[in-house]
Amino acid sequence: MLFGRRHPEKFGSKLRTLLWPRRSFSRSFRYLQKRVLRLNATPHAIAAGFAAGVFSSFTPFIGFHFLLAFALAYVVAGNMASAALGTAVGNPLSFPFIWGATYEIGQFFLTSRTIDGTAPSGIGRALTHMDFASIWTPIVKPMLVGGIPLGTAAGLLAYGLVFAAARSFQKHRTRRILEGRPPARPLRSAEKAQRSVTAGGSLRISDEV
Repeated sequence: MLFGRRHPEKFGSKLRTLLWPRRSFSRSFRYLQKRVLRLNATPHAIAAGFAAGVFSSFTPFIGFHFLLAFALAYVVAGNMASAALGTAVGNPLSFPFIWGATYEIGQFFLTSRTIDGTAPSGIGRALTHMDFASIWTPIVKPMLVGGIPLGTAAGLLAYGLVFAAARSFQKHRTRRILEGRPPARPLRSAEKAQRSVTAGGSLRISDEV
């Protein structure tokens, strides 16, 4: 395959890269930031799309975050590429905190139970057998209910930050384009004389030949 690896990456290496970026989290964050800000769209479209991706990351529908982000981005007139980048908020490092917070808040809304950090009973057996019907009420439903307010708050916060950053970036880029490149440095008189002498010398040599 074109541009493929000479030696296939092993599963352990893929898992390590998934959990810990090769170039540190700060460089990965800067890379994501540049990818978002350099999108060819309006600040609203970029911010709305990214917010849609952030909101979808707070839902318990693993594997459907991209589809949900695209659907929400279409509704709010957001950029699809920005929506896909926004789903990066949900990753193996942030998912445990997102899932725990959405589950506890959902349980509080549904049963008025005090948040105590207790895991739902039977979650291991339910996840092992992938019995969706048995995990809907005790696990998925509370996470969905809790994910709506948390995802909305996170999405609104992301929208404000990305909108301000995208507008500032585009204004700065437009100003640089309007200013244009600096004019070429004019040749000095000595350089002009040297070039004329060189041209005359080469001309005389060619005449002699």
